[in-house]
Amino acid sequence: MKKIGIIGGSGFIGSYITKKFLKEGFQVKVSATDITKKEKYQHLWNLKNADNLQIQQLDVTNKEELKEFVKDCNILIHGGTPFLLDFKDPQSELFDPTIKGTENFLEVTSETPTIDKVVLIASVAAYNTNFPMPAGEKKINDTFSEKDTPFISKESHPYAQAKFIANQTVSKFIDENPTVQFEITSVSPVGVMGKSLSKREDSTSTGLQFLFKNKIAPNPFVQMLYDTDTEFAIVDVKDVANGVYKSATISGLHGKNYLLTSETYAVSDISLMLNNREPKNGAKIIYQNQLASQDLDLRFRPVIKTLEDFNS
Repeated sequence: MKKIGIIGGSGFIGSYITKKFLKEGFQVKVSATDITKKEKYQHLWNLKNADNLQIQQLDVTNKEELKEFVKDCNILIHGGTPFLLDFKDPQSELFDPTIKGTENFLEVTSETPTIDKVVLIASVAAYNTNFPMPAGEKKINDTFSEKDTPFISKESHPYAQAKFIANQTVSKFIDENPTVQFEITSVSPVGVMGKSLSKREDSTSTGLQFLFKNKIAPNPFVQMLYDTDTEFAIVDVKDVANGVYKSATISGLHGKNYLLTSETYAVSDISLMLNNREPKNGAKIIYQNQLASQDLDLRFRPVIKTLEDFNS
């Protein structure tokens, strides 16, 4: 039985990833930033095959803790970077844990002989830090795929900038280490939505759905989404977990970074669907998913089904 380590395996996306690997018969080790806060990961013990689950404390900026966490793993999933829209200090809350954490992760992983596959959960921000706005000179209805030149702006949200730089760190590592003993694959989800597996209240993804449903704007960023009725690309959290699983278990994907995306709707239509009403406009396909569909054999759920799950 292979052992998989999932950094961030108790969060909104991570919980579904943990569920998938447990269901498929893996031994699963999940990180906890503070193991005394059992409310953060208690829900995982209710999953099928939870007797194959282990929780271990980990600070991704601490190399010794990282070494201890990865030492007996065959597959590693790194989805433990913070997703924060509100913050006080972007350097300590976003840039350091995201970028330095990625650097430490790659360094420690390269020194661990048991590992044969690594999957990094990046973000659509690895391709476009302006998301959900168009990248660079693109217009609102212009499509975007992995073939487009990645776009970064200093005006973008610090979270997006941190994820972009972290992804560049991964690309640089791959280029500079052509004989590395394991495969590295990345996935870059657009706006991830769906129903949480836990009752945690610290998920930005579920929080954003709550805000859209109730038309609440706690900060200028969310207010901007309402004011411009922004077109927002969405992917189901279950599809992200499936994409991570396929990326981890299919060989020959070294160096690939897949956009995980379904349909795009205006925020006003997302709000309508979250209130069990029909959208005024049809779905658009802005961010392309052909590469993930082809290589990972993924079929992405319609957004209306994803938002129905949130209300269930």
